[in-house]
This record gives sequence, structure tokens and C-alpha cells, in this order.
Amino acid sequence: GFPAFLSSHKTLFIVLWISAFGSVFLWQRDIAGAGFSVFGKAGPGRSMSGSRPFEFNITDFGGVGDGVADDTAAFERAISAISKLGKRGGGQLNVPPGKWLTAPFNLTSHMTLFLAEDAEILGIQDEKRWPLMPPLPSYGYGREHRGPRYGSLIHGQNLEDVVITGHNGSINGQGQSWWTKYRQKLLNHTRGPLVQIMWSNDIVISNITLRDSPFWTFHPYDCKNVTVRNVTILAPVFGAPNTDGIDPDSCEDVVIENCYISVGDDAIAIKSGWDQFGIVYGRPSRNILIRNLIVRSMVSAGVSIGSEMSGGVSNVTVENVTVWSSRRAVRIKTAVGRGGYVRHITYRNLTFDDAQVGIVIKTDYNEHPDMDFDKNAFPILENISFTGIHGQGVRVPVRIHGSEEIPVRNVTFRDMNVGITYKKKHIFQCAFVQGRVIGTIFPAPCENLDIYDEEERPVKLSTAQNVTDIDYGV
Repeated sequence: GFPAFLSSHKTLFIVLWISAFGSVFLWQRDIAGAGFSVFGKAGPGRSMSGSRPFEFNITDFGGVGDGVADDTAAFERAISAISKLGKRGGGQLNVPPGKWLTAPFNLTSHMTLFLAEDAEILGIQDEKRWPLMPPLPSYGYGREHRGPRYGSLIHGQNLEDVVITGHNGSINGQGQSWWTKYRQKLLNHTRGPLVQIMWSNDIVISNITLRDSPFWTFHPYDCKNVTVRNVTILAPVFGAPNTDGIDPDSCEDVVIENCYISVGDDAIAIKSGWDQFGIVYGRPSRNILIRNLIVRSMVSAGVSIGSEMSGGVSNVTVENVTVWSSRRAVRIKTAVGRGGYVRHITYRNLTFDDAQVGIVIKTDYNEHPDMDFDKNAFPILENISFTGIHGQGVRVPVRIHGSEEIPVRNVTFRDMNVGITYKKKHIFQCAFVQGRVIGTIFPAPCENLDIYDEEERPVKLSTAQNVTDIDYGV
């Protein structure tokens, strides 16, 4: 029958799916520069055509683009020129076809970086050329080492109205040497992201490819009104540690849509600071819409929240997302010491195709910057809904691992039918969770949840919310 055809021709199915999705990308391309956000505002001073009153070519500033010459100074001169045009609407820097080798550089406000088709910005691999920066205030330490951290290849702080776009040109972090040095413990500082924008407003990244980041790929930090649209993010699915795709961190009003992400860690991870540092910094991530994505993570998860979420995460919608050939599909992770909250999270119309675990909520993710965290800082997990969850080839569809200190409250499942590869009991696993199932779902839910009919009338109320049937051996 048809399901058998799908499983035996899964690769073909995925290719067809992606090519169909690609036609949507092309159709979207003409409107992608507009900078509209779903929250109903365009960035101040941003022209709706996406164009700027002034345009420059990187070659005007001495750029060579042969992949050998160092073009850092050309980027710096070009951006310096654009920085003087902010009051007149800013400027666009065009990067033509070629390989543009550069050390890290800083963007400026009211700027568009435009990458032509077959234009590739390459990150210089010598870490001595990468500046050291103080740790993020909400982390206290570098994520991998105490003390300073490496900056990003493309960086910006305290900016407004920045666009990185093009005709699907690429920014390549050449991360292989970083990954090797990290594994060999040859680095004394936390690796840098590919693109990091901090304390900024009205940021658009569209119609480009980001690949092989040394560390997290795109990291907006404490920003407002961030749009990522029609972006491809790639890194090897194994051997590319911590190459998360997009990590909105203490950000609000974020849209991530129409993207393809296949990386060596979480495709998307929403964060808001780490333990006591994040609690003190106190900037939540909120109002985040993630939709129309195809993602893959063989090591971690397609869409994660946490584990660093100490400033809080709320009002997140994840819809129309396909997670394929992944270790986990969607995951919320936290621990004692985080504090903060994860609440008002809506998952809608998700497809899992060949995932070991579908839905994960984990409360003992014990990575800490130091041992001074507050042992009584218990995060709050509540008001999380899953509607329209489908798929095939999933080993454990649901694993919600609350605890006595961190119970999971008000979880709702509705319209779920996931084809499973493991036929024994305990494939819908729960511990310390309170919530409900509306209508019939497959596989059968754990006994911790209340059962309601399609009209939301109670059928059977649970007496076993604290029962645990978590089985990590499955």
C-alpha cells in the first residue's frame, strides 16, 4: 500500500517534498526583502522595496574575491563608508560572485549586505584573527571555557535596520579546523558563531545559505523584531559539534519561516540565559513564530527550547514543521538551578519522519556554568499544547520527564497519529506531568493524562500524574 511505498521510497519522498517546498521559496523570494514581520510592523526607515538609496560593490574598496587574498580591509572600508549614510537611509554592499576570504567584521545600522548567486564569504581559519570578547552577560562564562569568547565572523552590536540577503549566496565559516581543535582540546576560549547580532532591532536575514559555522550558526542576542526567511543552514550532521542553526537568545518578536536546516546540533534552540547569570540578566525570549521548515538533527533535536532558559521563554508557536532523520524532533530541556519559565508554547501541524524520539520534555539537563547555582531555582513548565502531530518511523513518540521539583503542568495533546517502530509498552512515557488528551490519539497516552472526548467533555480523569514510566533504554 501507500505507506509501504513511502517507507521504501523515503528518500525519493523527501526529495519531492523539498523540491515542492523549494517552489514556495522561489515564489517568496520577490517579497522577501520587504522586512515585514508577522507582528505587524516594518523596521523604521526601511524602504519596502528592500533597496537602499546608496549601493556599493566590495570591489570598489579593494576586494579581490579569489579565495586567497585577504579581503578583511575591503569589508571594513565599505562598512565604514555605509556607516556615514544612516541619516540618509543607509547603504547596500553588494558582494559579487567569487570567494571572499575575510577575518571577522562588524556590520553597521541601516545596512544591507547583499550576496550575489555564487558569492561566498569565507571565514579565515586562523583563530588569532578572531577577536576575543567578554562573555555574554546572561551566561557569565564562555559556553565552553571561562573568560572571554571568540566573536562571530559577521558581528553587530546596538544596531538598527540591518538586512543580510541576496540571490542565495553563502557565508561559509570553514568550521572544520575549529571542530578539530575543539575535539583535541586545543582551544582556550569558546568558539565563535558565524553570525551574531547583539542588542539590536529590526534584523532581516533572507535568501542566503549559512554553512559550516565554528559554533552556533545565527545567534541573535537580546534583539527585537528579527526575521529569518528563505535561509538554508548546513553543517555535517556528525562531527560538527554545537553547530546549532538558529538560536534566538533573550529575543522578542522573532519570525523564522521557509527555511531548510540540517546541522550538527539543534536546528533551532530558543534560549534566554544560563542559571544565576540568566536570572539576574532577566531578559526573556517571547513572541516567537517558527513555521514552514524542514529540519534535521542526527545529534540533538529539530526545535529545542533551552536548556539555557533562565530569563524565561513564552508565547512560542511552532507550526508546519517537518523533522526528518533525527535523534529527536521537538524538545524542551531545563534543570534545577535554571529558574525562569517555559509557558504558552504551541506546537501545531508537525510531521516526524524517522525520529528516535518525537516529543521530549526533560528537567534534568545538568550543564551548569559553575556549582554556585541556586539549588532552589526551579523552572516553571506550563501551558504547552501539541495539535496535529503526525509521522512515521518513530521509536518513542512522547517522553515527558517532569520531576517532583519541576512538574510539567497543563499539557494538551489533540489530533496525534504517529507511526511507531517499537511495539512494546511505554512508548508514550511520562513522569510528574498533568494535562489532557482531547479525542483519540495514537499511540495510546500515558496514564498521567486526563482523557476528554472531541467535544472536550471529561471521559476519564487521571489519578496517576506522578507515576513515572520513563525508559531511556527504549
